[in-house]
Amino acid sequence: MRKRYSTQFLLALSLIFSASSFATQEGTAPTLSYFTLEPELTTNFHTEGKKLGYVQVRIDIMVGDSNDLFIIEHHQPLIRDAVVELLGRQSEDVIKSLAGREQIRKTLVENLNNLLLVETGKSVIADLLFTKYLYQY
Repeated sequence: MRKRYSTQFLLALSLIFSASSFATQEGTAPTLSYFTLEPELTTNFHTEGKKLGYVQVRIDIMVGDSNDLFIIEHHQPLIRDAVVELLGRQSEDVIKSLAGREQIRKTLVENLNNLLLVETGKSVIADLLFTKYLYQY
């Protein structure tokens, strides 16, 4: 009988210690946060012929740590310029296609992280989302 209670006691004790160690690990987990570039970005893109094409996007930037939101906010003009420049270089086919949109998104994450690495010494952008993506040609 005593053996049974001591086994249960040891089992309960090990569960308590493992739960407390899990809680400390959970507290150190990164907190993802989002920053919306406002106002929306509008620029033209290359089309065939004499028509002019426009693309308008709203972008949410995901950072891996909420403490890095200040970096995104501080460097917002640099980020906006890089987005407009990249969108302006795209062809009509890339702007219109879903695969092209995904390619633009991945390229933006890479380019913006490279820019921020030069400016701040670290890459802070975890991902980028187009919450609005309209085009007209």
